[in-house]
Amino acid sequence: MRLLAIGECMAEMAPTDRPGEYRLGFAGDTFNTAWYVARCSADMAVSYLTVVGDDAISLKMRAFMRDSGIDDRFVQVSPERTIGLYLISLEDGERSFAYWRRQSAAKTLADDADVLDAAMAASDCIYFSGITLAVLMPQTRATLLNIIEQARAMGKTVVFDPNLRPKLWAGAAEMTTAIMQGARGSDIVLPSFEDEATWFSDETPMDTALRYQAAGATTVVVKNGEGPVYYVDGKTSGEVPVTPVATVVDSTAAGDSFNAGILARRAVGDPVAAGIAYACALSRAVVLSRGALAPIDPCDLAGGAG
Repeated sequence: MRLLAIGECMAEMAPTDRPGEYRLGFAGDTFNTAWYVARCSADMAVSYLTVVGDDAISLKMRAFMRDSGIDDRFVQVSPERTIGLYLISLEDGERSFAYWRRQSAAKTLADDADVLDAAMAASDCIYFSGITLAVLMPQTRATLLNIIEQARAMGKTVVFDPNLRPKLWAGAAEMTTAIMQGARGSDIVLPSFEDEATWFSDETPMDTALRYQAAGATTVVVKNGEGPVYYVDGKTSGEVPVTPVATVVDSTAAGDSFNAGILARRAVGDPVAAGIAYACALSRAVVLSRGALAPIDPCDLAGGAG
């Protein structure tokens, strides 16, 4: 299976164990998922679509992608721009971010419809997020959504994480409208209940699941913090219990890695519930390390994926 992830990869400054010291890395929601899929699944060939600059840090990012087993042939170059930057702050394992992304080249990732068409034609599964949509201008956002819907109509599997980030949008109405447009073109939706309850007034995780299924998704898996993960898959539904983590070191990429677990197990034909159990094990391992990309060994997850 060939996975195409679409979005913004940024320079990440993550705190180390030494006060005041930071480590440079590269991360971003859809890229994090792509990185974990490449690490955990021998059954998926992973590509990434974005735009970077032609400066030294952009070149370093592309080299990191390739070294991580991610195909960068759909990474475009905008010489007048560069990549965005974010810095992680931690308090009791919970993260907050400061961003510098005004000149981010990724804002132009949907400017060339021909590149989007070619990338999706070369892929079996397409993964994008609410952040992917948020960084685009309205016209190019519409272009991306239209091409994704066409790809789904041609038999591609489309996977969407709403990843609601209100600070990236002009207003709540623009955000919620675009998120539902993204869901309508998707086969699988992977929302987080806390965000959905805030911005869509869902009373329960199953309300979230059914709302996205009514919009057009076949499968919806609702992340729910330390509570059970709820899902609907066609006409079936259920919940999978979660084993809480005693001490979270860094919650960055908890949801992104969970999504990767879902994609990795889908590639080998696991039932949804089994995929959720594996995704929970992966996410638990990730939050025990600092930064978005944790040095986990997929083989270590086998015993904790039940």
